[in-house]
Amino acid sequence: MINSVRSTVLSILNKNNFGYISPADFNNYCKQAQLEIFEDYFSKINKQINFENVRQSGTDYANLVKKISEDIEYFSSTNFLSHFANNIFYMPSLSTTGDSWFMTGKILCYTNELATGNTSSVVVNQLVDTAGAFTSKGIVANDIVVNVSTGDIARVISVVSATVISLTADIFTYAPEDYLILESASVKEAEKVTHGKVTMLNTSNLTMPNNTFPAYTLENSFITVYPSTVNSKGQVLSQYTRYPKDPKWTYVSLIGGEPSFDQSQPDYQDFELPQEEEPNLIIKILAYCGISIRETEVYQFAKMEERENDAK
Repeated sequence: MINSVRSTVLSILNKNNFGYISPADFNNYCKQAQLEIFEDYFSKINKQINFENVRQSGTDYANLVKKISEDIEYFSSTNFLSHFANNIFYMPSLSTTGDSWFMTGKILCYTNELATGNTSSVVVNQLVDTAGAFTSKGIVANDIVVNVSTGDIARVISVVSATVISLTADIFTYAPEDYLILESASVKEAEKVTHGKVTMLNTSNLTMPNNTFPAYTLENSFITVYPSTVNSKGQVLSQYTRYPKDPKWTYVSLIGGEPSFDQSQPDYQDFELPQEEEPNLIIKILAYCGISIRETEVYQFAKMEERENDAK
């Protein structure tokens, strides 16, 4: 879609590809336009829910709440949080989970520890511990295995024997390495509380967060999970809404300096918005281009189209 958007923008501007809107500028405008549309989804769904509550919203093909919800859910991600120290974990970011966190959905805690130990040998996609007793410890498929040495995580596919577990990923590359196995069935959803409230909760034996009813507080890019026994990677799983990835129109320079679209480049990234957003992207990018090339008519045209779309 990104090449179609660029071609349309250049066509409307009555320009060619020789530098009036450089690829770098175009990519910057694409990022801003995509962010605007993405963040607007949340105000749109709130408006449509209000319409629904007063019976001004339709059903079936006119069910806009469902459509906007699906657009937002495309950006839903679920990842284990990286461990910082004690019972403090990093929130999702490019450096920890590979994407940027926009809004938290839920925080899940795995609180029951089934086994710990050291690997005795290396086998691809397996955990091997000659001192293990995996069958008697109740380990089953989907339980969580953590390489304590590296922080890598995999899930159990099957228990091959008392000393061997088959894993979904190859997380043990040398021996010995420390491991931790957590019970998947022990998962509990943590309640988000304020810093003032968590102090009050922790001072009472009746309300203190525990393995059955965990809680967490959020500060900057960290969460602190209670009870403090939730203190290792693999114990905290977050479902969240992420920001869209930055779009990038990639190219190769031909003779004469004209850029030609090349999506085979390793840093190529298309828009992550649905296809029906293409006209909105074009309008918003045109507005940025109008400011950049000091063409007031282009800017005014783009803003007029945007107002008409909002009115609809």
